[in-house]
Amino acid sequence: MSRYLIQRIEENPAIELHYKTEIVGLAGDTHLERITWRDKISGETSDHEIRHVFIMAGASPRTEWLTDCLALDNKGFILTGRDLDGTTGTLAWSGARPPYMLETSLPGVFAVGDVRSSNVKRVASAVGEGAISISLVHPLSGGTVIVRAIRPLTPLV
Repeated sequence: MSRYLIQRIEENPAIELHYKTEIVGLAGDTHLERITWRDKISGETSDHEIRHVFIMAGASPRTEWLTDCLALDNKGFILTGRDLDGTTGTLAWSGARPPYMLETSLPGVFAVGDVRSSNVKRVASAVGEGAISISLVHPLSGGTVIVRAIRPLTPLV
């Protein structure tokens, strides 16, 4: 989330933020009527009559499971294309040609969307990057393209 948006949310008197809490229950008959959250510091839970909840998901890349196979930046986002310049070690670019724009440190493997370092973190850009990656894969694949969403098989906590 951009610093500008965070500031606007924090300064808006109509928005109540609850830091270091997690939602542990949602309840209602025909619509959301109340939620239960847990204070992560004290462990206490409390119920609140609330009809609307905004949850920001995806701010963390959740790429811990890729640390031994792809080059990541210091925040865990996947390095691609020119962002791989200067990487060293076993996860540095090893291809005979420079990496394509969305190509990871593993030749022929592409990353798009929020998980990619230097991505603008917008749905429209993720869709565009996905379309671009397909066009980049074609010359490498000999015409056969298999697209898979990469994510851990089990949730990370």
